[in-house]
Amino acid sequence: MAVNNRKKFRRLAAALMTSVSVCVSGVSATTALAQSPLSTIGKDDNAKMLLRANELVYDQDQQIVTANGGVQMYYNRYRMVAQRVQYNQKTGHVIASGNIEFVEPGGNRVYAEQMDVTNDFGQGFVNTIRLETTDNTRMAAESAERQSQDVMVLNNTVYTACLPCSATPGKAPLWQVKAQRVIRDGQTHTIRLEHARFELFGAPIGYLPFVEVPDETVERKSGFLFPKFSASDNLGFSAGIPYYHVFSPSMDATITPTYYSSQGLLVQGEVRNQFDNGSHTLEFAGIHQQNPKNFDPGTSDRDADTRAMVSSHGEFDINPRWKFGWNGMLQTDNNFARTYKLENASSETYTNEIYLRGLGQRNYFDLHGYYFDIQDDSKSSIRERQQAIVYPSFDYDYVAPEPVFGGQLSVTSNLTNLTRRQSDAYFEGSDWRFPGLSGDYSRFTTEAEWKRTFTTPQGLLLTPIVAARGDGLYHSFDGNPSGYDGSLNSSGTDGRYMLTAGLEARYPFLIEAPGGSHIIEPIGQIFVRPDEQDAGGLPNEDAQSFVYDATTLFDRDKFSGFDRIEGGTRANLGFRYTGSLNNGIGLRGIFGQSYQLAGKNSFASDDLVSAGNESGLETTRSDYVAMAAVDLPQGFTVQGNTRFDEKTFDLKRTDASVGYTTPRVSGKLIYTKVSAQPQYGDSSPTEVLKNTLSFRVNENWSLAGTATWDFNNNDVIRRGIAVSYADECTIFTLAYTDKPASTDAADWTVSARLSFRTLGDVNVGSTKDYTDYTESFRE
Repeated sequence: MAVNNRKKFRRLAAALMTSVSVCVSGVSATTALAQSPLSTIGKDDNAKMLLRANELVYDQDQQIVTANGGVQMYYNRYRMVAQRVQYNQKTGHVIASGNIEFVEPGGNRVYAEQMDVTNDFGQGFVNTIRLETTDNTRMAAESAERQSQDVMVLNNTVYTACLPCSATPGKAPLWQVKAQRVIRDGQTHTIRLEHARFELFGAPIGYLPFVEVPDETVERKSGFLFPKFSASDNLGFSAGIPYYHVFSPSMDATITPTYYSSQGLLVQGEVRNQFDNGSHTLEFAGIHQQNPKNFDPGTSDRDADTRAMVSSHGEFDINPRWKFGWNGMLQTDNNFARTYKLENASSETYTNEIYLRGLGQRNYFDLHGYYFDIQDDSKSSIRERQQAIVYPSFDYDYVAPEPVFGGQLSVTSNLTNLTRRQSDAYFEGSDWRFPGLSGDYSRFTTEAEWKRTFTTPQGLLLTPIVAARGDGLYHSFDGNPSGYDGSLNSSGTDGRYMLTAGLEARYPFLIEAPGGSHIIEPIGQIFVRPDEQDAGGLPNEDAQSFVYDATTLFDRDKFSGFDRIEGGTRANLGFRYTGSLNNGIGLRGIFGQSYQLAGKNSFASDDLVSAGNESGLETTRSDYVAMAAVDLPQGFTVQGNTRFDEKTFDLKRTDASVGYTTPRVSGKLIYTKVSAQPQYGDSSPTEVLKNTLSFRVNENWSLAGTATWDFNNNDVIRRGIAVSYADECTIFTLAYTDKPASTDAADWTVSARLSFRTLGDVNVGSTKDYTDYTESFRE
């Protein structure tokens, strides 16, 4: 019979599509994915409907529209296929049956055997329903019943985020959740799983009377998270259950009560606020220790009964170029956060800071204040009192946007203002060293540099360099500290300057060979300047240590900070090599030496920390430095940095590394050897090897390990091993770490992590040192 009423078919399609879509939203919500609310499909009367079937019948007397055989429907970007579809206009029922497959615009798929719904979608029934979402989560139910506009019930439901086994399709997934009933409430926007059993490898491992999660319209929902566990000698076994609460779309919090079998209840919380231009996080924790005597006598851990901590972290964008932020912590004693491994606050040195930072295309501004909280068990907090309180530190870099006399002009400024409550001094080798003196210290530095590169017709590159620097200083340190052989300036103000005129010459030439190309670049530099003023007479806060190697050979000033200035006339000679072979191998190398031609050698001048001693630059002719590296296309990189004695060519320092990244193996091997340095208390060479390795056994299993060897003492300083399993729905990691050379017999840890995608993590201790490689397998 001919059919001319297209609105009847559009209404039929809308009824079918919306009814199944309701089932999809009701089921997929249990995955707790944030989705946009589904719109009402049938409201668009202008939507095109495409219908294909072997037979299409309209019984005008019974007012029944029937499509039989290979029914295919497309409406409003929804697609459905079935063997038979019938719409009764009198009763208002839509019935579809036979291998129903429904595809949402977003890609979610629903399979069912039979569906019966009313045309107002108020009530309905779907038999044998199965859902597959685009993020590979799956759910199956014996039946689904829509009881009202807001409530849908799924009976005998199974949920998992694991893919089915291709070799054995009927095999149970790695994990799944079985619920007797799943109730979706559209008014409260929740999904409730009743009588839920968690199964691992097909065996039940847990039961909950009910579990409630947000539906697809809710991005976040208040409720309990997965528990956390740990164990230690002093604290005992612990179990904590985090509770997550949503206050508003821009504010939430997590409260974690954790019970320690030896010390009692620890309450830890984190409150997060998100603003249009930034964010703020407030963290707090507190405990009344039941057994402080578990800790060593004479420590702050043992003497503390009630312990508490509060911290605040914020960062805000003033505009696209400027940021303002802070990070601060207060606690009742100096070791609470570290002892209880409070998240984001357990490092040995906690840096309290406040800052204002600006970044432009050709300039940089940074204003910082610092307070360093040293977390140890010392009751006197000596190490913390020895730290500098910086208020503030200011850095500014500027590069002129237009050439100045054809060259580049740059300006660098630094302001350091600090105070220290107690002197930091120690005896090492044959000398006393003073990293910091008690009192006040201020320094303002400004340096301008101009340079321009000229190219001769022969290809020689000549770069004249002119620099001028001035410092204004103040300190309140009176007289020489006991044990210092130098002469510290009296307290008060000081000034110094440095003028530099230099020339750099480079002559790169290209060698084309059958196997590849090579660039060899001889480099020569000379810098003429007066001697460093007041070397050893002024404090040295930020230039206390540096490593002279090939990477710093051609630096104009080789000191690591502003408190020391390289003076005297110095020349740097060497060459740089770069090779690119046709087989994909890359080659790099540097070799050279530095020469003090005139004036006083700054690296031979003592200061409060003997910064230049044993550096390789303290003699008129420096040690030779070299660097060589090979980059292989298979993912291997071999690099070595060496320093040789300028007279005997003996090896003074070696830093070698081998890095490798392949589909199955990745890791790094780092070897460091430093010859004896009597002035630093090292009468024998230091020789250390550190290795990190990750090995992928197969698609799912991997091993990771790390070890550090001290060859001089024939000891293993630290070692660890972890085994991990990862697939599309689960990550499991078990790790062990110890320090065999430690005198503490309890210096070992065992940690584990079990992560279920879409559900959450169960952690015992921390496995973060081993998780990066495992996570890469999952991607």
